[in-house]
Amino acid sequence: MSATVNPARELSPHQRALRDKCFHPTGRFVEFARQEIEQSLPQRIEKIVRMYPERVAVRTRERTLTYSELNHAANRLAQAILARRGPARGPIALLFSNEASLIVAIVGSLKAGKICMPLDPTLPHARLSYMVEDAQAGVLVTSHEYRAIADDLVRHRPCIDIDELAPDTSSENPDLTLAPDDYAHIFYTSGSTGTPKGIVENHRNLLHHIMCDTNNFHICAEDRIALLSHAGRDIFRALLNGAALYPIDVKRQSVTELTNWLLLEKITFVTAVVSLYRHIVDALTGAEQFPDLRVIKLIGESVYRSDVERYHKHFSARCVLVNSYGPNETGGLSHYLIDKNTQIADSMVPVGYAVEDKRIVILDEDGQELGFDTVGEIAVWSHYLSPGYWRRPDLTRAAFFSSSQSAERLYRTGDLGSMQPDGRLIHLGRRDSQVKIRGHRVEIAEVEMALLQLDAIKEAAVVAHKESPGFKRLVAYIVPRSAAPTTASALRSQLAAKLPDYMIPSAFVTLANIPLTATGKVDRRALPAPGSARPELNTRYVAARTQVEEEVAKIWSQVLSIDRVGIYDSFFDLGGHSLSATQIVSQLYKQFRLEIPLNSLFESPTVAATAVVVAAHQTKDLAEPELARILAELESMPEEKARQLLAHRIKMNTTGKPNE
Repeated sequence: MSATVNPARELSPHQRALRDKCFHPTGRFVEFARQEIEQSLPQRIEKIVRMYPERVAVRTRERTLTYSELNHAANRLAQAILARRGPARGPIALLFSNEASLIVAIVGSLKAGKICMPLDPTLPHARLSYMVEDAQAGVLVTSHEYRAIADDLVRHRPCIDIDELAPDTSSENPDLTLAPDDYAHIFYTSGSTGTPKGIVENHRNLLHHIMCDTNNFHICAEDRIALLSHAGRDIFRALLNGAALYPIDVKRQSVTELTNWLLLEKITFVTAVVSLYRHIVDALTGAEQFPDLRVIKLIGESVYRSDVERYHKHFSARCVLVNSYGPNETGGLSHYLIDKNTQIADSMVPVGYAVEDKRIVILDEDGQELGFDTVGEIAVWSHYLSPGYWRRPDLTRAAFFSSSQSAERLYRTGDLGSMQPDGRLIHLGRRDSQVKIRGHRVEIAEVEMALLQLDAIKEAAVVAHKESPGFKRLVAYIVPRSAAPTTASALRSQLAAKLPDYMIPSAFVTLANIPLTATGKVDRRALPAPGSARPELNTRYVAARTQVEEEVAKIWSQVLSIDRVGIYDSFFDLGGHSLSATQIVSQLYKQFRLEIPLNSLFESPTVAATAVVVAAHQTKDLAEPELARILAELESMPEEKARQLLAHRIKMNTTGKPNE
C-alpha cells in the first residue's frame, strides 16, 4: 500500500476568508503552538491554570469551578488514585453524568498518569460491566449519586467516591512525568463482533486535535463552550485554552430549556450531532438570534442543504456553521465552513478540506489510490492517528497500516467518499454494515447478534430505515421460533438489558422468513417498509376519552409516525427516544402553551399520564377557591367521571366554552 499521496491543498479563498474571520469579538486569541503538542495533557492544563487561575473553568447549574479550584479538586483525586494504585499506568473507569464532577475526574485521572475511561451511567448494566472487565480497569471513580451502580460493577476492584475524599488529601500537583505518546483515553464504541471495542488515544494526538481546532476556529479564553455529549472532546477545547466549559445533560432537558440555557449562559461555541441540531433548530420560533454564538460545529452524521437553510434562518451573520468529519480513530479530519453567503449546490454538504497533518486519500478495494471525482474508501495518512484498539491487536492490524516509505500510518475509515480537484472531500456513507443513529456509530451486526440471543427469535435482520433526509431509525425484521406473538414491548425490554437506547430498534417487523439473495446473504433490499401500524404491545389499545388525551395522542402519532396511539401505550415501546421526546415536548408547548418538563415524559411515558400533566398545568390558572372546590368534587367521583369533569372545567377556563 503506497504512502505516496496527493499533497495537502490550500483552502479555497472563500474557506480561508471564513477561517480568518472566525474570531471571538474580543480578539484575544493566542495561537496554539506546534511545540505544545509534545507534552502531556496535565502539563498543558497546569500552564493554563497558572495563566488564568481565577477564570471560570467549569460551570453548571449546580456548581462553578475556577481553574485554580478545578486544579485543586483534580489534584486531590489524583493523590487518592495514586495512594490506591501507585504510579503504574492503566485504565481508570469514571462513572458520572455530564456534570462538573466528571471534568474533575477526567483531569484527576490524567494527572495520576492513568488512562481515563468515562462511562455513561445511563447505559445498560451489562454493557457497563463488559467495558469495565474488558478494559481491566484498576479502579472505578464515581460520586454519591452513582455509588450503588459502581459497587455493583467493581466487585473485587476498589471504588473511589469523589464525594468522600479524606479532608487531609493533598491538593498539590502530583510529581509525575508523562510522555506525549502515553495512553490518555479509551472510548468504547459499537463493534462488528457483537461486543463494544475500545479506541485508544494518547496525549500527543489529543493535543494535536485541539491545536487544529484552536487555530482553525480561534478558540480563546473568552469563549464559553457547551459540552452536550458525555465526555466529548469539547472538554479539552475549553480547558487547554482557558475557556469556560458548560456541561449539560441533554437527555434531561427539553428543547426550550436547552435554547434558554444557550442564551442565558451566552454560549459562544457549540458542537452537536446533526440530529440534535435539527431538533433544537426546528423548535425555534425565529425570535431567538443567539447574539453570542459564533461557531456551530456539526458532527456524527451527514449534513444536508436543508440544515444550512435552518442555519440561515435562525442564526446571526456573526455565527459560522462548520460541517466536520472524522472517526474516533483519527480525530478531526476535515472541516467545511459556512456563512450567510455560502451557497450549497447539491443536497449533501461537503465535509471540506483536510486539517493540518492529515492527508486524505480515496482508495479502491485493492488499496490503490484513485483520482478525483471517483468514489472509493476514505483513508488518511498521518502521524496523529489512534494507537489502535484496546487489547485487540487483530482489529488494529485490520484497520491501521504502516509504510516502509514513511513514518506515517494509514487508517482505512470504511466510509465512502470522493475527492474534488480543489481538495474538498465529499462523504457518501458507509461501505459496510455500520450506520450512524442520532450521531452514534452502530454496527448492525451487534444489534442482530443481540436479537438472535433472545429465546423467542429464530432469525433476525436489522436495517437503518431512512425516514426523511438526515433522519434514520433502526428497524428489526424477525422470524419468531413459535406462532405465539412476540410483542415489541417484550423485545425492547430484553434488549435494553444489553444495548444502549440508540441501538434498540424503533420498530419490529415479523416475517415468515428473511429474504435471501442467490448467494444466501440477507437481501436487505427485499425487506418491506416498516409501515405506520401500531406495533404489538403488552398493553391493549385504549382510545382517548377526553379532548386533552385526543390532542396528546395526535401529537404522539405525528412524531412517532404511527397511525393510532393508545392512551396506555408506552412511549418507548412505540419506538420513542430522547430526541423524539424533545419533539413531543415542543409540540405540546405549541398546542397548549405549556412548558412540560422532559423528565415527566420519561417518568410517566403514556398519553394518559401526559394528559394529566397537561391538565395539572392548565388548572394552575384556576382561582384557588375554585381549584379547591373542583379537587374536593373529583375525590368523591369514579376515575372515569373525574377525568371527564376535569377536562370540561379546563375547557371552560381556557376558552370560555363548554366541551361539545
